[in-house]
Amino acid sequence: MLKKIDWYILKSFLVSFIFTLFLVLLITGVVDTSEKTDDFSKSQLSFWAIITDYFSGFIPSIGAMVFPLIVLITVIWCTSVLANRTEIVALFASGMSLKRFLRPYWVGGIILATGLFFANGWGVPKAVRKMTTFRAKYIDPNSGGEKHYYDHINHYFKIGKNSYAGILSYDTATKTSYNFFVGTFDSANKQMVTNFRSDLIKWDTAKNTWHLDNTLLRVLQLKGEENSFTPTLDSLFNFKPNNLLTDEYTKQKLTNPQLQELINQEKLRQSEQVKDLELEKHKRISGALAVIVLTLIGAIIASKKIRGGSGMHLVKGLVIGALLILLDRFSSVFAIKGNLPPMAAAYIPTIIFSFYAYFLYLRAPK
Repeated sequence: MLKKIDWYILKSFLVSFIFTLFLVLLITGVVDTSEKTDDFSKSQLSFWAIITDYFSGFIPSIGAMVFPLIVLITVIWCTSVLANRTEIVALFASGMSLKRFLRPYWVGGIILATGLFFANGWGVPKAVRKMTTFRAKYIDPNSGGEKHYYDHINHYFKIGKNSYAGILSYDTATKTSYNFFVGTFDSANKQMVTNFRSDLIKWDTAKNTWHLDNTLLRVLQLKGEENSFTPTLDSLFNFKPNNLLTDEYTKQKLTNPQLQELINQEKLRQSEQVKDLELEKHKRISGALAVIVLTLIGAIIASKKIRGGSGMHLVKGLVIGALLILLDRFSSVFAIKGNLPPMAAAYIPTIIFSFYAYFLYLRAPK
């Protein structure tokens, strides 16, 4: 149960966090506006339209990105202020233990972590979708928004263990692909065994199947080649129209249920994107847990009054934040390019800093 001193610390922590986050987002918004002034003027949109169509998506996406670091800096600042006023000394002198002192920080960290988890899982994806759509329409056509035609000529993707598909172009409006083909290979002999081609493949919304025109199936055998031509054909390929709209923001645009659905689809296709998607899923959870860990680290570091005051504590906080970001980047690279499991890559930074928090707790004056 929280007492009056707990509410005092918790209120100071949360209010300072909201103010700091607002200040950082305000500065970021001003800098971004200065860089895109010409684009905004060319769009001929009203000020309110730019706010609702662009910044309502840009601000949440940036806020989620800097959220853990802002939490760490805020905790260090608030706790340093308490330490410089000798309020923490008075609390410890009255018999309060460090474990008891950390109670409001636990509560605040859990509140913020829960908020970040739901934001990453449901709110931020919608914001990213709105932001990228605006950018693709008014700023940069190649920035990741959904385009009318698929820009990549001869785009290839995996649809099975030994099967690869390719398209020449894709029309998002009619969900139609042109010059579609599928090649199946014998992994042992490293040779193509079947080659399937179609002039046109279109998604049938009513049947949830692909409709193909002018299909040709070539079966390659040692004794010769067998060909079969079919004017029209309906087929259940293990990919859907949304699988053809991948861009650099695809995983960030999906809510947690949508992301899990895409992961399941990519696993059936044995796609190479599975690792990247699973890493995104686990990072949304590990990022929320990191907020709790960073809250405790900041409180323990700043609870001791030192020469140099809040400045030295903030320097330590920035170094810790930089190390966390660096470790997160390294683990992500090893997961995507190497053999490190995505779950391990997502949680390793948080686990390491959890041990560091425990180490600081053991070393701190009780």
